[in-house]
Amino acid sequence: MLQIKVVLVDTTGTVKTDSMAAAAEALNVQVTRDLRQFWNINATVSYRPDANSIPQGMWPVQLVKSLPAGEGGFHMTNHNQPYSKVIITPGNDEWTIDASHEALEMLVDPYGNRLQTSTAVDISGGRVKDTTGKFEYLVEACDPCEANVYAYQIDGIMVSDFLTPQFYELDPTPGARYSFTGAIKAPRELLPGGYISWIDPESDEMQQILWLDRTPVQKNLGCAPKNMSLREFVEAKTYHEVRKKRAKARKDVVSARRKYRASLEAAALVRAKYYV
Repeated sequence: MLQIKVVLVDTTGTVKTDSMAAAAEALNVQVTRDLRQFWNINATVSYRPDANSIPQGMWPVQLVKSLPAGEGGFHMTNHNQPYSKVIITPGNDEWTIDASHEALEMLVDPYGNRLQTSTAVDISGGRVKDTTGKFEYLVEACDPCEANVYAYQIDGIMVSDFLTPQFYELDPTPGARYSFTGAIKAPRELLPGGYISWIDPESDEMQQILWLDRTPVQKNLGCAPKNMSLREFVEAKTYHEVRKKRAKARKDVVSARRKYRASLEAAALVRAKYYV
């Protein structure tokens, strides 16, 4: 199996080199250890200090200061090769969750058009539940569980939870995992802070359920232009809205995580003396 090489780059010049390296190392562990357990993907993640020099064949995840309205995190080059952009905010280290999110979704569906047929859903009693019929779901590996509260840590770096293929099974299977952390308990379950998108078989338009407020809501996104992938189309409609309403991590949680990272960095400095 050919190996995909994802590279993390900072185009803003605001993130410390050691922070970039630590984030890339955590994402590499997630991709090689966690993602590969469930998805047939052979990939690595590394860090490049020069944002203007990306070797051929690498798929960049670029840190940027902002994105224009109507532009999401997923992109394609003129030669139809995938890359991603992630907004960073000064003083907020939660960007690693978004970087993980974009890297995983890019690996699971590199060209943004992967559809999976499964049982249809609708909103009933303030929850997303199965109904009659079937939908063709856009395979977005992190969106249904994308809220920061469902993220997990690798060496003090926060990374996104992600779906397993069992998420699209028609019926629940005893002992199955529907997301890596286990936060999703059943096929097609949508968690607060996330969303799920599909093509309506009757109208041939993209539909979506978002759960950004107290209860989920359903939206009709319309038809994707022929010059844009389905995922690009969905993110153009959704990316900024989700970020605007995303809950921030508690201060005590952030403080504990930074303290742990500082202890790892201090231990690394001591260990470096062994090789002098």
